[in-house]
Amino acid sequence: MLFRSVNYRESYNMFAVSGILFNHESPRRGETFVTRKIARAVAHIKAGLQKKLYLGNLDAKRDWGYAKEYVEAMWMMLQQDSPDDYVIGTGETHSVREFVEEAFSHVDLDWREFVDFDARYNRPAEVDALLADPSKARRQLGWSHQTGFKELVKLMVAAEIESIERQRAGIVQPPDTNA
Repeated sequence: MLFRSVNYRESYNMFAVSGILFNHESPRRGETFVTRKIARAVAHIKAGLQKKLYLGNLDAKRDWGYAKEYVEAMWMMLQQDSPDDYVIGTGETHSVREFVEEAFSHVDLDWREFVDFDARYNRPAEVDALLADPSKARRQLGWSHQTGFKELVKLMVAAEIESIERQRAGIVQPPDTNA
């Protein structure tokens, strides 16, 4: 897509921008993504609804940021006088293990008692580490992430806990997480 936006911009004088968004997470992330899978499992384990969480490579490192802030970055890209391409991310990496540790610590549980390895979740072409360089976005857009890693994990786990509480109370309408 990056090539296409540059091509259209140069060939047709179009206002075309591209954002390369690194992992953008929120409580609305699909349940098959590892961050949501972890947050959901932590809440379920704490509530007594689940006994174990099975994961693959705990050493994979990702640049995880808050989706809401990435949407703000996209809006900022579109407000520029001249179109350009930007990388959006935090510029920090954290491992899956760190995500797990932080999520379980939020509910005062020792993750090692609940997390088991399952080779089915290993990716055949795993990328060891993904790290964004958002310096251009910071420099040209004035954008930088505001929600730190620990806060992001906490808000995802808290949303899952709230969801369980709402279900138990018989409230079927999902909460508006503004995510």
